[in-house]
Amino acid sequence: MEIKITTNQILKVLCVLSWVIFIGLCVEAGALIVNTVITVFINPSGVQNFWEASDYLSNLYALDKGHFCVLTSLMIIVSVFKALMFYVILNMFYNKKLNIAQPFSNELAKFILNLFYLALGIGLFSRYAMKYAIWLQEQGAGIADLESLDIAGADVWLFMAVIFFLIVQLVKKGIEIQNENDLTI
Repeated sequence: MEIKITTNQILKVLCVLSWVIFIGLCVEAGALIVNTVITVFINPSGVQNFWEASDYLSNLYALDKGHFCVLTSLMIIVSVFKALMFYVILNMFYNKKLNIAQPFSNELAKFILNLFYLALGIGLFSRYAMKYAIWLQEQGAGIADLESLDIAGADVWLFMAVIFFLIVQLVKKGIEIQNENDLTI
């Protein structure tokens, strides 16, 4: 007995996974924003609510509130960009602008270009946050665990941005060829 998995089934599973990831990233971004606001403006002991990064961030907050705000702002930007990336993906699922009969479209190019910009932003802000955390470490702010700060992996995001950019160029070439074929028919 052979079970055949269709593309439509795979897309439905990917849509569900995208929702799960999107919700998780929104919770992470919201928690970072709320914890930063609470720590800076309401209760400084709120720094303990930063999960694995609480030790480093509490030392940083005690050392300098300005550096704390800069680093948490960079963490917030990275997490919001990640959530936006999955919002763009979910938006593509629900707008149904992908036409299988003509796969190369301006909507597809715009979609991938948006993913390129977001991946590039994540990579650049992650890289800056990583360099900033290392600089803070050199200044005596303690040892930063870049994984727990969710700012590690900038090179992967930048690599992904390059891949998205290449795919956008291929899609644009596909649009040109598709338009030429439409004119010759």
